[in-house]
Amino acid sequence: MLAFFSMIPLGTGVSFSSKVADSIRIIEESGLDYKMTAMGTIIEGDWAEVSGVIGRCFEAMRKHSERVSCTIKIDDHAGRSGRLTGKIASVEDKLGHEVRK
Repeated sequence: MLAFFSMIPLGTGVSFSSKVADSIRIIEESGLDYKMTAMGTIIEGDWAEVSGVIGRCFEAMRKHSERVSCTIKIDDHAGRSGRLTGKIASVEDKLGHEVRK
């Protein structure tokens, strides 16, 4: 399962990098594969792992604000793993070159 998520603590200013760093620490401690992007983070694991990590990130974000905006998008392809990089490799194969990173 791939899960994209983005969280913003509302009412805390315009810079969120230190708060996002808290979430990245939680993800790293979980041992799940992840990719941070400029607009959110993608993690890969089973439902229990993914939902647990997102829940811990939410609780960490909640410490910064009474109001947290969260977007979550799930892509669950049963029996598949390694999709964090595999989906990109598939597109690159069809293009015949690597995409910009």
